[in-house]
Amino acid sequence: MSTPTSPSTGTSSTRSETTSSRPRHRCLWHPRGHDDSDCPSRRLRADDGRRLSCAAGRLIVSYPEPVYRGEPGLTNATLRRAEHEPEIRYPSCGVPHYPATGASTNGQFGLYRCEMAATQSGPEPHFHRTISESFFVLSGTIRLYDGRDWIDGRPGDFLFVPEGGIHAFRNESGQPAAMLILFAAGAPREEYFETTARLSHGLVLSDEEKAAFYLRHDTYWR
Repeated sequence: MSTPTSPSTGTSSTRSETTSSRPRHRCLWHPRGHDDSDCPSRRLRADDGRRLSCAAGRLIVSYPEPVYRGEPGLTNATLRRAEHEPEIRYPSCGVPHYPATGASTNGQFGLYRCEMAATQSGPEPHFHRTISESFFVLSGTIRLYDGRDWIDGRPGDFLFVPEGGIHAFRNESGQPAAMLILFAAGAPREEYFETTARLSHGLVLSDEEKAAFYLRHDTYWR
């Protein structure tokens, strides 16, 4: 039995149906998706099957699926002025500001500005299982621990700590210092900061309550 052909092109309808049902391919060159087998990213793959960029020879990081699909765009930006009052004050982070919380970014990230006085230190080495943490030094000198060594972080220095990475920070310079701390995804760190501030001002928790508190906030001390 012969395969039916398309009246307009004379090609096989079975082949056409197969092609149209092929999953659309999203890549660096065609972010909206396509089914072109000649796409450069199809011609080069890593050993584990991940697509590579032919131009740079690096792994492709594609854009995520669209969250907003409307037109013509939204007016939904949020501005926080530099003179905004800090939310709390406590010893290990001095004066934390909340430029962007997990709640305000729909869980995408949490951004905090930490202003440390000259006499303040910081938390002991610890890690998080569910979130990454990044540090960007704004002013002064802040000691950053990357799990191996303590590093003098100066303005412009950046430290990224993936999930599970042991880290810590301290201000031992004798001078004020400031940095940005970024958590991704946007965990509810505000309660952690605020409870820690209360502990520094006399709040007493039992050992069981402390263990539950740190577990709830994905903090594992080392």
